[in-house]
Formats: sequence, structure tokens, C-alpha cells
Amino acid sequence: MTTGDKKTFYITTPIYYPSGKLTIGNSYTTIAADTLARYKRAEGYDVFFLTGTDEHGLKIEQKAEAMKMKPQEYVDMMAGKIKDLWKLLEISNDKFIRTTDDYHVKAVQKIVERLIESGDVYLGEYVGWYSVDDEEYFTESQLAEVYRDKEGKVIGGKAPSGHEVSLVKEPSYFFKMSKYADRLLKYYDDNPTFIEPEIRKNEMINNFIKPGLEDLAISRTTFNWGVPIPSDPKHVVYVWIDALLNYITALGYGSDDQTLFDRYWPANVQFVGKEIVRFHTIYWPIVLMALGIELPKQVFGHGWLLMKDGKMSKSKGNVVYPEMLVERYGLDSLRYYLMRAMPFGNDGVFTPEDYVDRINYDLANDLGNLLNRTISMINKYEGGKVTTVENLTDFDKSLVEASEQTIKDYREHMDKFEFPDALASVWAFIGRANKYIDETKPWLLAKNPDGADTLKSVLGHLVESLRLVALMIQPVMTQSPIKIFAQLGLDIDKDTELKFGETSVGTTVTSYPTPIFPRLDAEVEVKYIKDKMAEEQAKNGGGKLSKSAQAKAKAQADAEDEYPKEIDYDDFAKVKMVVCEILDVKRAANADKLLQFKLDDGTGVERQILSSIYEFYPDFEKLIGKKVIAVVNLKPRKIRGEWSNGMLLSSEKGDDVILATVDNSHKNGAILS
Repeated sequence: MTTGDKKTFYITTPIYYPSGKLTIGNSYTTIAADTLARYKRAEGYDVFFLTGTDEHGLKIEQKAEAMKMKPQEYVDMMAGKIKDLWKLLEISNDKFIRTTDDYHVKAVQKIVERLIESGDVYLGEYVGWYSVDDEEYFTESQLAEVYRDKEGKVIGGKAPSGHEVSLVKEPSYFFKMSKYADRLLKYYDDNPTFIEPEIRKNEMINNFIKPGLEDLAISRTTFNWGVPIPSDPKHVVYVWIDALLNYITALGYGSDDQTLFDRYWPANVQFVGKEIVRFHTIYWPIVLMALGIELPKQVFGHGWLLMKDGKMSKSKGNVVYPEMLVERYGLDSLRYYLMRAMPFGNDGVFTPEDYVDRINYDLANDLGNLLNRTISMINKYEGGKVTTVENLTDFDKSLVEASEQTIKDYREHMDKFEFPDALASVWAFIGRANKYIDETKPWLLAKNPDGADTLKSVLGHLVESLRLVALMIQPVMTQSPIKIFAQLGLDIDKDTELKFGETSVGTTVTSYPTPIFPRLDAEVEVKYIKDKMAEEQAKNGGGKLSKSAQAKAKAQADAEDEYPKEIDYDDFAKVKMVVCEILDVKRAANADKLLQFKLDDGTGVERQILSSIYEFYPDFEKLIGKKVIAVVNLKPRKIRGEWSNGMLLSSEKGDDVILATVDNSHKNGAILS
């Protein structure tokens, strides 16, 4: 859409569920959206950037109750904290919506009543599985794990997220999703870039639409914290329907003033994590179809920011919060790292080592060194003055051509949300500018009276290169470009033409260049980050068993030798046995019979198991490299101060105990069944 002389650009993040403190994983999505919003503004677009909080649902009601607060008090507190975080990260959103906002609630009520009147929503009874943690309904076939009783009846299970589900039976309003399935598939075909990356589209079609799109329960009656349906107020609107509608209610849809909606809708792109692509590419477009509203142009489902041991999780104790990194290393290092190191669209892995290396090599060495060398030479050779940019050396043309190609590549990548590639192209140009110094040798030109004009031009080329770099990184790094311009004596509000040769000559650089990214002691800083993570782990009880879990573990230990003559097949089916490779083994401290095993169970995270078999394996080092069988879904036990996460299988006959092993053709993590 175009307003006046400007094209509009509407971008959204998911609205965040305030059930806990946000991590760098949540910040990743928001910084990515902010990066795109800033880039589009710089390119002359009229941008509207929306983010906010999703504040209804049973989980919020339970969280507030646990904290002895009213739900509204709780979400007010959490929304304030999220706003503070976005301020810290310098997120440039144009609006922050809360699903408890009056205008949103009224619009949702009006929309749901309209859908009931049209016949797309009908009253029925829901019987099925629901995860409170995910605020999501599941069919039996969609559960990652199913629990059955002795007769084979399903009595529970786990959602794909790993959260427990419970059986729900209650009156509910249903949306006729199946009515729109064919129309949705046709939209996918007619708009091949609607879902990106393409792998997400294939998942939606194969996993949810082709098996048969079931009607969706869109109301609940077993709790009150939600938007009541006016014509039937004992029902509150399903939190996901409530949440999805924020993208249009924030623009005034359903109100008396739809000016913003008319101006910015449809959204150009909606950034979401891959775990909620289904809601945004199946339920959301179908609701819009039913309302007769144009669909968003694109939904981009990015990957997860993982840790070495998998997805960031408070229960694992592997959480990294943005505040701890910003406080220690500044905002720009975090924003740069997330946009450069994480492949947008795919999963990426955060490690303290990589984080520190990016600061040292990319920011301090490459960019910081170029800036410091340039300013120091201008002060030393030209009295701090930038006077000309003329092509006088054999290397000038090559540098200018490199800048032009970089700007072209940068724009192409940014337009496709390929932020790591865009930054990689900028850093390649930084490398080219550093090489230019070595090629032109300003220190030799300074000694040659005939080289005075050439020296001035070389230094001008370097200033111009830095100006372009600062402009290109500005959508990602909000503070460093300001510092670069200030040290170069340039006006960041005026010298904004992204084209080589537009520097304001005659300016004066700073007399005392200050490193914008001081080099870090890698060993010290890696330890600092790991220590901070450990503090958070301890604070959140990571790695510890609750009292109830400890009681269960003790009961399990007490009953370890009491084997019944017969067990049901379903009981046996609950035992998960996998192939593990022994990575290391040693005698456990303070225990004569215990061996302490480190195992590769195929998950990418070392598993520790203690086993009382030292007397049978005095040459235990010979076990390293062998593949054994471990039961991996036993409750963890603490033995002589060390956690044992599972049990190794062995055979026992008379006085002989032998570990059960398999040959190397079995892959680590393979399940025995």
C-alpha cells in the first residue's frame, strides 16, 4: 500500500505470553523485527511495527494465583517488565498491544459474535486433550507420547513440547475450519511465498491439512480469565483466537476508527517462532477468510535459538537473559550477535565462547581496528581534517567498486530477511577497507612530499568506507553507528546517502579515538557468562529434585530389588532403553564400588550414570568406546553426592556381572523395542 509518496510496511512479532521472564530467544524475534523495521524506514518506507503481550488463559490465571495476585495485577506487572526490556534493547515498535486493553477486548467480542451469526462458529461439546502450558488443544494422534491404562485406554500424555496434557470435557464453541481447507491450500498455491521458509509450508500441509483439518474449539468454560462472549458469557474466547486478532485490532479493526487498518493492512510480514507457525498459517488465515479480510503477505517462521543441550529452558537451567549480556558487553554486541551468528529461518546454537569471539574478532579487531587506525592517521598526518575523496591510487577504483557491490548485496539480503548474509557482506567490505590501508601504505605517502594529495584522498576513502559501514549496520546496531559518526566528525542526520563519495569534506575527526569495542579477555568473559548461567540455574532450581520427586526416587530405590512375577505389557512399554556410547568412565569419589560413566545417548548432551560394578571391571578404562544399553527415563537419583540419570543394563549369573553391550552398527540414541 502507498500513503502519499511513501510505501507502507507493516511488521509484527508474536505477542509474548507473560508467564515468565523473557530470554534472549524471545529477544531474538523482536530484535529481528526491529532490524527490519529500521532498515525499511531508512529505505524510505512508512513503517508500522507492532509487538505486545498475550495476557489471557488458564496458565496466567494459575500463575497469578500461585503468586497470590489477581490476574490483572500479575499481567500489569509482567507487561511493565517486558516494556522495560524492549526499552533496554532499543526496540523501535510503533505500538505495544496488550490483549487486556479495552479496545482489543471489545473488538474480539464483536468479531466472535459476527462469526457466530454467520454460522462459521457453532456450539458443541469439546472432549479431548489440552496442554495448559502451551494453551493448545491436541488430538490423540498429535501427542508426542501417550499414556494408557491396563485396558489400553488413553489416560494422558505429552504434547510435542513435552508438557503434560489433561482430558477436557466441556461445552465449547467450534470454528468450522474444515470448511476453508481447500480454499487455504489454493491460497498456498497461488501465493508460494506466503509461508517462509518453504519447509514450514510442507509441515503444515502434510501434518495438519492433508490428514483432515478438524473444527477448532474456540471457547472455554472451566476458567474465567479471558474475553467473555457477550451472548453466552460463561464462555471465554480461546486464548489463541484472542491473541491472533491483535494484529488487526491494534490497527483499529472493529472500532469506530479504522484509519490505521485501512492504511497498513495487510501485514507485509509476520515474524513468528517455528513452534507457532500452525496458528499463524492455518487458523489465522482461515479466520481472516471468514471475516472477508485480506491475508498477510507473508508469515516467516524462524528457527530456535538453542543451547548445546537443546532448547533454552528454565527446567534445564540453561537460560541466558539479555540483561546480563547488555550490562556487561553493551547492547550492540548482543544485537549484532543475534543477527549475525544465528541463521534466520533455521536453528542456531548460542555458546559463551562464540559470543566472546564475535566481539573480539568481528567487532574489536575488524570494525574497531579500522576506525581507530583511520582516525589516528588523520590526526597524525592531516591535523584531524578530512579534506577530499578523489580516485588517485591504483586501489581506489577497486575499493569504490567493492562498496557498490556491498551495498547491492546488503539490500538484497535485507529485503529477504537474510540478516546474517547482509552483515557478512558488510564485514567483507570492512576487510577490504583494512586491506586498502595495507595496499596504499599511508605511512609511506606521509614521508613523500609528492604524495600529499594522494594521502589526503586515501584517508578520505577510509572515512567514506566507515560512513557506509555505519549506515549499513545501523538497523542492527543502534549505538555504534552514532559513535562512529561522532568520532569521524560527521552528522548522522545529514550524511545518510548510501553511496560512495557523499561524505561531507572539511570535517574534523575526534582528537582522541576511543575503541567502541574494547578487546575482551576470552577466558575471563567465557567464565563470567557460564557463572551467570549457573546462578540462574541455581535460582530456578535447575538440576535439583523437588521434595516430592526426592520421595519418589527414594521409594523407587527401596523397591529396586522387589520384582513382581508378572507385569503388564503397558508397564514394560513405559521403559525407554537406548543405545549409548561410553565416552569416559572413572571411579566415583567416596565410593568403592561405583563407576561414574559419561555417555553419548544421541541427544548431543552427555548423560551421567553411576553403576556399582567396579569389582567386575577393575580395568574399567577398556570400556571407553563400547556401546551399552541404558534405561533413560528413570527418575534421577543422587548417589554419594553425584546425580545418576538412568541405569545401565547388565546380565547377572551367579557371581558374574557383565554389562550388556551391542556392536558398533547400532547408532547412539537408537531405541530398543
